[in-house]
Amino acid sequence: MHHHGHSHANDDEKHEHPVTSRKRMLWAVILTASFMLVEVIGGLVSGSLALLADAGHMLTDAAALLLAFYAMTLSAKPADSKRTFGYGRLQVLAAYTNGIFLILLTAWIVWESIQRFYQPNPIQSTTMLIVAVLGLLVNLVVFKILHSASDSNINVRSALLHVLGDLLGSVGAIIAALIIWQWGILWVDPLLSIFVSVLILRSAYHVIKDSSHILLEGKPQELDNQQIRHDLLQIEGVLDIHHMHLWSISEQEPLMTFHALIQEDFKGDDMIDVMLEVLRVKHGLIHATIQIERSNCVENTEAVACVDTAIK
Repeated sequence: MHHHGHSHANDDEKHEHPVTSRKRMLWAVILTASFMLVEVIGGLVSGSLALLADAGHMLTDAAALLLAFYAMTLSAKPADSKRTFGYGRLQVLAAYTNGIFLILLTAWIVWESIQRFYQPNPIQSTTMLIVAVLGLLVNLVVFKILHSASDSNINVRSALLHVLGDLLGSVGAIIAALIIWQWGILWVDPLLSIFVSVLILRSAYHVIKDSSHILLEGKPQELDNQQIRHDLLQIEGVLDIHHMHLWSISEQEPLMTFHALIQEDFKGDDMIDVMLEVLRVKHGLIHATIQIERSNCVENTEAVACVDTAIK
């Protein structure tokens, strides 16, 4: 026979993104979209593929940043009857989508660059240099705006990678403009475009890898399930920990469920409190669902109730 302790807390609380973070993202969208138009004009006037490629990249950047801003706004909404975990995973979906866009963009840049090797176009190096320098300044500002919020948010980090790709593109365009101005070597323009594309592709791979891991209910990278099990078994009265599952809604919301076999003379509710405290203090887990058992767990033999406790 199973005995189950119960303890409940409010599961509807969400980790909202600060309003300042959303404002920063909105400013990043406005700056990126505005300068994208400048680069399109500059690329057409100068004949530079590097500038046009960077303008195309900034177009996807503006879309990526807008998508990230929209996801940040929706993720702050509380859970409802249809989405009991809320909207936090929208940010992961946005990051994954941005990663796919990055790969498609780099494929286009590489293809255009190869064509330019065979059919080089005349380039106005002075116009190219001026626009590239302005682009570098704008990208540095946007990078600074987003960098402080990127460490713990895969959505912001994926948007930041777009901006980093733009920043590298601007540096490449400046170098290409100087070389063309000094020596007239036109093939350096598509060559640097390919180099920047490879760097962007590498970043896109990591964004897609990290977001896919979350979407596939993978274990949060920073958590060690064997160490968690070991720490729980050190609690007096805990005989076994099994059926452990670790996953996350977003990078900021790791979740865990497990069954705990305890000794008969220990109270279930007290044991739950102790286990939750260990999870919170030692591993930073703020939400765990625990099923208390007093005999070995036998699956599919009877309906059981679970304990759902969220730590503030």
